[in-house]
Amino acid sequence: MSTRINSKSLIHKGRVFQLLRENVTLENGVATEIDVIRHPGAAAIVSFSDPSTLLMIRQYRHAAGGFIWEVPAGTLDAGESPLACAKRELIEETGFSAENWITLGEITPLPAYSDERIHIFGATNLTPGKQHLDRDEILDVHEVPLDDALDMIRDNRIQDAKTISALFLANLHMRG
Repeated sequence: MSTRINSKSLIHKGRVFQLLRENVTLENGVATEIDVIRHPGAAAIVSFSDPSTLLMIRQYRHAAGGFIWEVPAGTLDAGESPLACAKRELIEETGFSAENWITLGEITPLPAYSDERIHIFGATNLTPGKQHLDRDEILDVHEVPLDDALDMIRDNRIQDAKTISALFLANLHMRG
């Protein structure tokens, strides 16, 4: 037997995600209600301006209570591939485009209550252009040596889970 969804109801439909309440019967036969965030997914980018330096953003995040350090990232539009989203978001948030792209991995940041998947890419051979921030985005772009970014994780200046994962995966890739 696999988990079976008996019923579901929409609790909230937001700009980016939906919150559902699902009544499910688990594999062990137990019936329960679970609140689930249905999210279209996202892409995050570790973009290298040179072999040891990456672009990071310091972005205002209201829910987090202020500015946090992140790699560029954004939500997939309907029908958009993760790579297309990554290319779009890199330009929108940093003003740079990249010639070379690699897939670094995929993470599920909140598996207890969300189906969001974040696709993580590496980008190199950057070309400067023009930023296209959304009205509600407040951020600054910074060049940060990879070793400094890893130190920022160690000393708790970077707490964003997707950024920690992305930097870990990029570091693994660079070290072979």
